[in-house]
This record gives sequence, structure tokens and C-alpha cells, in this order.
Amino acid sequence: MNAMNDAKHDEDALFDIELKLILEAIYLKYQHDFRHYSASSLRRRLAQAVHDFDVPTLSHLQERILRDPSLFARLFQYLTVQVSEMFRDPQYFRAIREQVVPILQTYPSIKVWVAGCSSGEELWSLALLFAEEKIADRTVFYATDINAQALRAAENGIYPLDRMKGFSQNYLAAGGKRLLSDYYHAAYGAAKFSQTLKSRVVFADHSLATDSVFLEAHLVSCRNVLIYFDRSLQDRALGLFSDSLVRRGFLGLGSKESLRFSKYTDHFFDFNSRERLYQKV
Repeated sequence: MNAMNDAKHDEDALFDIELKLILEAIYLKYQHDFRHYSASSLRRRLAQAVHDFDVPTLSHLQERILRDPSLFARLFQYLTVQVSEMFRDPQYFRAIREQVVPILQTYPSIKVWVAGCSSGEELWSLALLFAEEKIADRTVFYATDINAQALRAAENGIYPLDRMKGFSQNYLAAGGKRLLSDYYHAAYGAAKFSQTLKSRVVFADHSLATDSVFLEAHLVSCRNVLIYFDRSLQDRALGLFSDSLVRRGFLGLGSKESLRFSKYTDHFFDFNSRERLYQKV
């Protein structure tokens, strides 16, 4: 039994070495920096990639993706997390509707940054909410992600029809004023959201690991992204958000994320601690 445990430990240690090497290789070859993403999450996803690409080791996978950019494009989908839903954690969106929007309404123009927007569910949720609260026409939304495929999906605003029941329940729990079906057209097993909702949305490639601040925002919503970063990259992202926000601007994080113990704790105060909404000092 001890011999088996030792062998497993050695194999895990070797995988961790290969993991560091492939992330460094990706950065040098493709300029995508995953070196400060959560190691435990990357281990799971790259172990799955080794299986799905039918290669014996991560080192073999590294050699293949360095020589074949099309294979890297496939691997990229394993490295980026694309799990979201509309009005996820409805009380977060209700807090934005009832507590944040009344303050945003005092500005003549509003800028909202949805960082790490993935396939767009959060962006469409906020755009719909702002339309219902009659401030969409003076708001510009910036939806950013490092995954070009996810950004295209976000811009298209097309989702499987069987997801609409859950989305609708979230929408109503978040204080929705109509029926969610009023905002999309259903056909061929899919729901396509009204393109008027994205008339003031800018979709752009932006990396929280390597890029800098590019706008002055009144609200930054970055939910369930920081959990995939290590502490140093979390601090980098929070620094970008702090630098981007106007004084008294708002930052929204995911339910398992917090400013506590970060370098930027003193830059914000709790606006709604339960819903992870913060206001810049």
C-alpha cells in the first residue's frame, strides 16, 4: 500500500511540474497567461484534456499544442471556465435593482464593465434590468473576456430553450417586471434575445492577467471569476477594478468571493455584504 501511495505521490508531483511547464509554454507561444490561475482547478481541467486529446502525458500535449495552433484553440476551451446563467443568485440582481440603480440614476451617463463575461448571461441580465429601470439609454456596457468563442456567443445572445425555465425563475426572483419571454424569440429549440438590449454594448477581448484599465466605470460586475485565480492574480484584478471605478462606484463579486484579506480591502466599504456588493471609498 505504501508503495502504491508513493507512486501516486510521484505521479502527482510530476504532473504538477508538467503543469507549470505547459502554462509557461502557452504564455511564451500564445501570450495567454494562465500561470496564476488556481492550480487545483487547472489540474482537473488539464487532466481531462489529456484524456480527451488521447495523449499519455501533459508533456505530450504541450508538444502538440506548441506545433499546432488549431489544437491550442481546442485546449483553450478547457482553460477558460464558461459556467453561467441569467440572473444567477437572484438576490444579487435584486440588490442592484433596488439599491444600486437609484444611485446610478443620479449620473447623466453610466458605464458598466462586465469583466469575464463568458457566454454573456450576466451581461444580458444587466442590460435587461437597466432597460426595465429606464437607464439603459444612457448606459454603455463593456463586456470583456479572453475567450473569443465565448464573446461571440455573448454577442449573439442565443441560448438553448430548455434553459429558459430556470432563467425565468431567476428573473422573477430578481424583481423582474414582466415575463422573460417578452425579451426573446424562440425558434428551433433556442431562444434569441432582443438585439435592442445590446445596442449599447461593446464586446472586447481583455485579460485580467495581462491587460490594463481601459475605462472609467460606475459599476464593475465580475462574478465567479476570481475563484479561479490565485491570490496574486486576484489582487491584480481587484487593482484594475479599483483603478477603473469612479469614486463611490460599485463593485459586484460572486457569492464565494470577497475583498477580505486582499490588498484592496481599504479601497472599498461594504455596501451590501450579503450580496458581495462594495462601494469604492
